[in-house]
Amino acid sequence: MIARLSFIGFGEAAQQFRPALRACEIAAYDRKTDDEATHAAKFREYRAAGVVGLSSPTAALGGCTAALSLVTADQCVAAARAAAALPAGSYWFDMNSAAPHTKREAAAVIEARGGRYVDVAIMAPVAGKGAEVPLLVSGPWAREGADMLCAAGFGDITLLPGPVGAASSVKMIRSVMIKGIEALSAECALAAHAAGVLETVIASLDASWPGADWGARFDYNLDRMILHGTRRAAEMDEVVASLEALGVDGKMSRATTACQRAAGAAGGDAPAGLPAKLSLLSAHLRQ
Repeated sequence: MIARLSFIGFGEAAQQFRPALRACEIAAYDRKTDDEATHAAKFREYRAAGVVGLSSPTAALGGCTAALSLVTADQCVAAARAAAALPAGSYWFDMNSAAPHTKREAAAVIEARGGRYVDVAIMAPVAGKGAEVPLLVSGPWAREGADMLCAAGFGDITLLPGPVGAASSVKMIRSVMIKGIEALSAECALAAHAAGVLETVIASLDASWPGADWGARFDYNLDRMILHGTRRAAEMDEVVASLEALGVDGKMSRATTACQRAAGAAGGDAPAGLPAKLSLLSAHLRQ
């Protein structure tokens, strides 16, 4: 069994993973503990999840065998730089939705200190799947890292031959479509709602794609965007950077980024039902 497993970042994904994970001790640090407004709530989450909550990455990483980095995409490299306490020979599983060149920058920081960096791409929504969510891993420590993830309790791990950045390339390019469809869903549904023809548009889409259930799909996509649009926008910034590094004009993905960011800025929990979500977004966008 892993002696000590540390979370760097303890948001939705980490909390979904936690129940299935096996280690003698599980520690966690999240930068929300640095903010007086969110400090107490985050420590309540630590206690509810049965983890040792700590107030610095140094404290969380001391003596750990493996660390799971689960921060927002824009904090991927910063988290690696703050991981000076990661013991030599310990594994740093970078599970963030970041561009290949961002992952390589983070890997250079970890490897320079004697850590073992593994590029991990989370290939489906974590909610409902937890530690059974599909993971794609790459890099020089991928095989050994996959064994450790399996020992920790993860159940769906695929090795991808190639260097650090290979797994994240798949994740980034896939997100062009996944997050782009969410943005198109919002644009289509908002327009139909404003025109008073939402049900007719959904019926027409269902007729074109039998079994797609566009009403349920719109509802789910908007729910994800309202709740996680800010985080998704940070990921899409990395997607755009990935595309540009490949010589591809990311204008569609830039528009997706703006749409995700606007939905996330609506704030609060997503209300139940598609019409309520559309009313919330419409009012927010008018402001």
